[in-house]
Amino acid sequence: MADPGRTAPRRPLRIALLTLESALSAAPVLGFARAQAEAGRLALIGRSLPYRPATGGMAGQLAAHWRRSGPRFLPFLMTQYGLPQLLGDLRRATGGGALSGLARRQGVPMLAVANVNGADFAAALAAAGVELIVSFHFDQILSGDTLARVPRGGINIHPSLLPRHRGPVPTFWAMQESPPAFGVTVHRMVPRIDAGAVLAQRAVALPPGSSAASAARALHAEGALLAGQVLRALEEGHDPAAGAADPAPGPYCPFPSAGALRRAARQGARLVGWSDLRAALCAPVG
Repeated sequence: MADPGRTAPRRPLRIALLTLESALSAAPVLGFARAQAEAGRLALIGRSLPYRPATGGMAGQLAAHWRRSGPRFLPFLMTQYGLPQLLGDLRRATGGGALSGLARRQGVPMLAVANVNGADFAAALAAAGVELIVSFHFDQILSGDTLARVPRGGINIHPSLLPRHRGPVPTFWAMQESPPAFGVTVHRMVPRIDAGAVLAQRAVALPPGSSAASAARALHAEGALLAGQVLRALEEGHDPAAGAADPAPGPYCPFPSAGALRRAARQGARLVGWSDLRAALCAPVG
C-alpha cells in the first residue's frame, strides 16, 4: 500500500542541449551534458555548424571580422573557435570525440545543426520527445515557432549579468568596466538576443588580469552549475521567473571594433593569452 505522505519522485525533464564547439565552453558543456545524462534528462544534442552558408562560410566570416575588428581579433577567433573546430572534426572522424562519445554511450542523438529553425531540427525535437531546449554557448537565434515546438520553451546560459552585456563577447565588454562586472545568467529564451525573464543570476569575482577567454571559461563553468539548479527547480514545479515580466534589454554589445580593441590593449585588457592557447589545445572537443 502506497504511503500517502510520501512525495512521488519527480520525472526528469527531457532536454535538447544546443551548443557551438569552442574552447570557451567545451569543458563546461561536456560536464553539463554528463550531469544531465546521469539525471535522465538528456534527449538530444545539437552542435551548430559554424561555417554554414547562411553566415557566409569560413571565408565570408573571416572577411567580416577583419573589416569590423581588424587583425587584433584573429588570435581570439583562431584559438578559441578555429582550432577547437579543427580538433573536434578530427576527433569525431576517428571516434575520439568527447561530446559525441558521450552521446554514443548514452544512446542520445547528436545532430550537426545548420538551421535551428529548419524542418530537420523540428523533426528531431519531435522524435526525441524534447520538453525544454537548453542553449549553452549556441550561435543561432531560435524563432518563436521553434521555441513553441516544445512544451517548456527554452532557457539560455549567458556569461554576463544580463541585461548588461548582451551579445557574442560579453566578457570583453565586462572587462572595460571598473571594477570588471563579471557574472552569469540563466534566462528564458525569446526571439531576441539574450533577452527574456531571468531565472537565476550570479556575480562572479575573477582574478585581476583575466583575459576575456579565461573569464568566459570560468563563467561558463558557473553557468553549468546554475542551469542545473534551474532545471531541478523546474522539475519540482517551481518557476523562478513566474509572474516576472521580461526585463528591458540592455544595449547590444557586438563584436568589438578595431578601435575598441586598441583602447582595451592600451588599458592592459587582453582577449587571449598563452594559457588560453594551452587550454584550447586541451579542450574536450569532438
